[in-house]
Order: sequence, then structure tokens, then C-alpha cells
Amino acid sequence: MQQQPHEHPGTAGGAPRILVVDDDPTVAEVVTGYLDRAGYTVDRADDGPTALTRAAAHRPDLVVLDLMLPGMDGLEVCRRIRGHGPVPVIMLTARGDEDDRIMGLEVGADDYVTKPFSPRELVLRVESVLRRSRPAVTGHRFGAAGLTVEPDARRATKNGTELALTLREFDLLSFFLRHPGRAFGREDLMREVWGWDFGDLSTVTVHVRRLRGKVEDDPARPRLIQTVWGVGYRFEPGAPDAPGAPGAHGGPGAPGAHGGSGAHGAHGGSDAHGGPGAPGELGEPATPAASGEPGEPGEPGERRGGAERP
Repeated sequence: MQQQPHEHPGTAGGAPRILVVDDDPTVAEVVTGYLDRAGYTVDRADDGPTALTRAAAHRPDLVVLDLMLPGMDGLEVCRRIRGHGPVPVIMLTARGDEDDRIMGLEVGADDYVTKPFSPRELVLRVESVLRRSRPAVTGHRFGAAGLTVEPDARRATKNGTELALTLREFDLLSFFLRHPGRAFGREDLMREVWGWDFGDLSTVTVHVRRLRGKVEDDPARPRLIQTVWGVGYRFEPGAPDAPGAPGAHGGPGAPGAHGGSGAHGAHGGSDAHGGPGAPGELGEPATPAASGEPGEPGEPGERRGGAERP
């Protein structure tokens, strides 16, 4: 069956432009073909320097980027492209290589797909990321604890200073601000915030950790985004400072907060989920097991702070 063009969020100049960066000519050709049939304008590059040249000549609306490139790897390419302005990135990572996935999330991938993968699933991921990257048609400014979100402008601030959030971090912060005082499991967050019914739960842990690094005064002892042992996370805009913290960092929205943004550039990520049995797959899809940093029973990846006791 021939693939029909999808309805997708366009840009002022027409169809969104996708830059596909992969040194495997078979993967690049198949992905390019699927995206082209879906109605996108597609540029290709097989290494980092060529990708940077293509991106400088025609600014892409989204980059599909292989992590393991010869010479300049995907992490460095992502950093350099993002250095010229925000652009969504979907990272292609090796099957079962957890370190690669986590690095992709840390450096700023808005989503990731593990190899081998279904090209049709990748097209859906592209559509989803582009849709989230577009400003909302309507949306009122709201916030708490010194944090403010403007959905229509996709802008978030802390004590008046704009935060460098990725798409997924922005969506996660918006969700927490809309649901203060409620505890959500990682499955709930994956479904309610990003619309996925299955995937690698460790990515939620990574997003929470990165968001804490930008909104908490002391990310090691989070006061706003708290861990609920055995459940997940809860946003507490009026929570007191974590007991045992070395010195007070001020109340909600206190000026002079330490480490407010804590960002090492833009970063984000997503969840891995395969399209089982999809025709035209580049191999069988893989769904890696959830994992993260050691330290939290039943919820990998979170550091145990003074306010986070079971």
C-alpha cells in the first residue's frame, strides 16, 4: 500500500524541512523516502561537518540525527546546531545501549528512536515533535512558586528569567503547574504529558532530573518537584525548604536563588517504543528496560534528598 501524505504542522515557507543525518546510506535513504512521501522537504548529510553546512544553508525545522557518526559525533552536532538557535532533534541510538540513550537526552534530544526501528514510526515521531514545537493557538499565562509558563509563546521563566527548556521539559513543567499537590507515576506522566501509552520509563526520570536542574534552587534537595516513594512525583509550590539542606535557599520565587537554570544548553528527550511488526522496518524494534542512576528503590535515577524520605 502506498503511503499517503500526512497532515502536518507546516511552516510559513511551506512544508517543514527535515535534516536527516546518518552515515548508513541504507538507513538515510529509507528514512528520507518515508519523510518525502509524507510531504516533508528533506535534506541529507552523512557526517557532522556536512550536517552543519546543510543546517547553516537551510535552517531545518527538525533534525533526525544519528548519535554514532564518524569524526564529529551526534552529540557535538546537536550542540553546534542548537548553538545557532532552538531546533527539535530526534536522536537515533544503538539498540539496547542505555548510555547512548541517556547521553542523547542529556544533550537535548526531544525524542529518540532505537535502532533498528520502523520508518513509519519515525514519521509519526517527527509529526508529534513538530506539533509540540508549534506555539499553541490559545493559552493563558499561569504559574506558581516564581515559575511562569506562557503556552502561546512556549516560554517559561523563573523569577522573571527565561528558562532554556526543551519541548518535553516545557510540557512537563506546564503539567506540574496545572496539577499542584497531586502525585503522578512515571506511566501517568508519559501518558498524560506526552501522549505515549508505553515506552522506556527511565526517560521520564531523566526529564524530571533535568527539569529540577533548571527550576530548583538546590536540585540535589528538590523542594518543588518532590519524589513520592513508590508512586512517582508531586509538584509542591508551597513546600518548605528541604530539612538538612546546607543553608536556606529562600522561599518560593526568592530572588538570588542558587543554580536556577543549571542548564548545559538545551536538552530533553523522550520515550522509546517500537512499532511491532510494521512493514518496512529497519530490523526489529526494541524496547529497552527502564533504568537510571542508582539510589532510589523502585524509581531509578533520582537522588535521595533531605525532603524525600520514604
